[in-house]
Amino acid sequence: MTTPRRILALGGHDFDRRVGNDAICDLIVELAASPRPRICLLPTASGDPEDQIARFRRAFAERDCVPEVISLFRLGEKPVDLRQELLAQDVIYAGGGSMLNLVAIWRIHGLDEILEECWREGILICGQSAGAMIWFEGGITSSRGDPAAAAGLGLLPGSACVHYLTEPMRRRRFLRAIAAGELRSGLGLEDQTGALFEDGELVETISAREGAEVWEATLDGGAVVETELHSRRLEDSRPPINDMRADIVELRQTLAVRSARRRSRRRRPGRL
Repeated sequence: MTTPRRILALGGHDFDRRVGNDAICDLIVELAASPRPRICLLPTASGDPEDQIARFRRAFAERDCVPEVISLFRLGEKPVDLRQELLAQDVIYAGGGSMLNLVAIWRIHGLDEILEECWREGILICGQSAGAMIWFEGGITSSRGDPAAAAGLGLLPGSACVHYLTEPMRRRRFLRAIAAGELRSGLGLEDQTGALFEDGELVETISAREGAEVWEATLDGGAVVETELHSRRLEDSRPPINDMRADIVELRQTLAVRSARRRSRRRRPGRL
């Protein structure tokens, strides 16, 4: 049987005990389908920060995995055969940060081609924020400040926008980009949600936090239509540590939705 080429794109995720993050880490281990999976973090997009690396190692070591990290910013100190190391993994996880920097740095090191080879070999590819959008044809990045359309690597068709309701300016720019033809139709991913693709086809969306959803944005007769998808709900296996933070995020989402609806009522028909 041929191993499917899989990508799990996450709208926003971290290696801590906030609501939903534990459940997503458990899902990654489950999808790895290995008794003790090797999981490699590529924290390139945020400059290989030590705190992110430490949280990653802790989160997956306690799940009886083998967490590994490739720091492109420290190759001079710790040389690595990138192709050999990455092809030996069960899972490759791309962290968030600057999408523009991520594309540029990966291409300088030839990682765009190596990671495509890994994907074709059936290694599970995961990513959050910039590390999720990069696999699509395009996405909305704030790398230069204001949200703007940017090209990805194109392993997945269409486009993606992360932090979908917590960052209303990003969402609005996404919808305008689709209407203007800058981006193809795509997915809006809220924090603690994800979309699983097999062989380039969307097979499932997941939500690991109450009220968090995945949205499909499609162009229909010159207008962009947003459709809420029905996602499989994941539950944390342990009680989350800081529910207060999740409450704040949910409040911001509620205010963002209300604000977007008010602006929508003020627009003329057919205009974004």
